[in-house]
Order: sequence, then C-alpha cells, then structure tokens
Amino acid sequence: MHHTNHSLADLAGKAILVTGASSGIGAATALALGRAGARVALAARRGDLLESLAGEIRGGGGEALVIPTDVADESAVAAAVAATLKAFGRLDGAFNNAGQLGRVAPLSDIDAADFLQVMQSNVLGVFYALKHEMAAMRAHGGAIVNTASIVAHVGFPHFAPYNASKHAVLGLTRTAALEGWPQGIRVNAVSPGPIATPMAEIGFGGLDNLHATLQTMPVGRPGTPEEVAGPVLFLLSQASSYINGHSLLVDGAMTAA
Repeated sequence: MHHTNHSLADLAGKAILVTGASSGIGAATALALGRAGARVALAARRGDLLESLAGEIRGGGGEALVIPTDVADESAVAAAVAATLKAFGRLDGAFNNAGQLGRVAPLSDIDAADFLQVMQSNVLGVFYALKHEMAAMRAHGGAIVNTASIVAHVGFPHFAPYNASKHAVLGLTRTAALEGWPQGIRVNAVSPGPIATPMAEIGFGGLDNLHATLQTMPVGRPGTPEEVAGPVLFLLSQASSYINGHSLLVDGAMTAA
C-alpha cells in the first residue's frame, strides 16, 4: 500500500473512536481531531463530561458521538465500536487512551486487588479495544494509537501496577502492529512524560508538586495535553504511513537524561 499524501488534512471525514475522552489527553485529542475535520466518537465513563466535550466539538463545526463506556468491560467496548460503525458507517482510526494510575505505594504494600484493577482498565481495556477495532478495520485498513507512558520505558518507584501495565501496552502495540500491517492497519503508541492532567496531579501529589518536581529536572515543566494531541494526530494520519509498532516519546527529553 503506497501513500503519497503526507498531510494531517487526510483526517477530514475520518471516523475515529477516542477512549478516555472525558479529560486530559483524551479530551485535547478529541478536540484536535474535531478541528481536523474528523468525525469523533467519544468514549469514557463520565457521560456528562463527554456531552460538554461533544458540544464544544459541534460548536467548532465538527461531528461528535457520545458513548458512555467502561473499557474494563469487553461488552461495553464492543458496543462502543458497534455504535461508532452504526453512526458513521465505518471506523478509520482509534485512540485507546483510557487508563488509571492505581494505588501509589511501595510494591511490597500493594495487594493483588490493587494490581488487578489497574491491569483490568490499562491492559485488558486496550486489548478489548484493539480486538474489536481491528475487526472493524479489517476490510479497509486504519490507524490505531495506544497511550503508553514514559514508564513503559523506565522504572518508576511506587507505581508498580501502572508501570507493569504500560509495559504491557507496548507489547500489545507491537504484536497488533505485526498482525495488522498486512490488512493495512497500523498500530502505534504515544509515551507521554509528565503532562499537566488530573492523573498527573494525583501521581505527583498536586499540580504545585508536579511543577516543583519538574523544575529540578532538565525537562523544566510539564507538557500540556495539546502537546500530546499533535503527535497522536500525526500517528493517526497518512503522514506516518510507514510508522508501525512504534512508541513515540512525548516527554521533553525526560528519559534522555
């Protein structure tokens, strides 16, 4: 499959499903997709937040569909993909961004229930999404981006379940990329560093702590959700048509230090 169109403009009219769309990186990416002319299906647990985001996308002339979804439930994920197909007629792309941080504690203090809860949403949730999205894209191809993290590449004390789950997301990304390529389906990941989102606030014990911690590091500041949305749009577009099975670090060189 040879593509010569290397622009984000080819996202116009594309039907794209975003999980974890209600806040942070998911919401910023959904808005950016809407501005790029994509038809966006918004999936997350908080229907009220999705409704206001959909209003914002429609206000900018975009098309949005709201699908309250818990990604830890496979039937809900299958239903979200089916609802997207019903509304838009096809699925061209997906951003599997839903996830949770889980309990922040030393590994020896974390129990199996804590661990399983994180794996359920962060790993099984991505697996369910890939499974149903790839089935929907089999006939015509597409592009999928999973949210990993810099902690998919390095260790991170007191975040054992989250750390393990994001390493698992990379494994799923690489395997799905190999399986999808012959069908014209590309699967990549973004690995954000510290981004100013509600999740990062929890992880760093508040926004002030996040800023203070990063001031002492070469990166200097947290990234913004919009600074992750751009790379996601790139990976969903034909501008990245030969990139597959890759994890793009979006971390201001934090892991380079």
